[in-house]
Amino acid sequence: MTTTEKKKRGRWKAGESGNPKGRTPGTGEVGKLRASIALHLPDIIAQLVARAREGDAQAARLLLERVLPALKPTELPVALSLPDGEGITAQGRAIVQAVAAGTLAPGQAAQLFTGLGSLARIVEIDELEKRIALLEGAKNDND
Repeated sequence: MTTTEKKKRGRWKAGESGNPKGRTPGTGEVGKLRASIALHLPDIIAQLVARAREGDAQAARLLLERVLPALKPTELPVALSLPDGEGITAQGRAIVQAVAAGTLAPGQAAQLFTGLGSLARIVEIDELEKRIALLEGAKNDND
């Protein structure tokens, strides 16, 4: 038997798994640890609650972090009219003025500037396509 025949024998075909179902979930070390903790979970929680009632700040913090999600700041939508037809620069100035006046949150302004940047790239591509079409048309007329 040649070495190439030995290498080919026992190999799976491309795209075919030797274990199509995969490993059974929960059979690894982490799964076993979670199952072990799950057995004792009611006792663990009861002890944490008892310690928190006794004044243990860490136990109280742990319970509260797991039960009550952290509050996230939210920004309410704001109606903002941007100048139309005056260009992207004028629109950017209007955003800066709205932030300075306190009618627009800085996070919202950042998102608007990202949108303006994308719009500028789109406008630039449109203009380049038109210029290329004109140049190609002029070249075809000269030929």
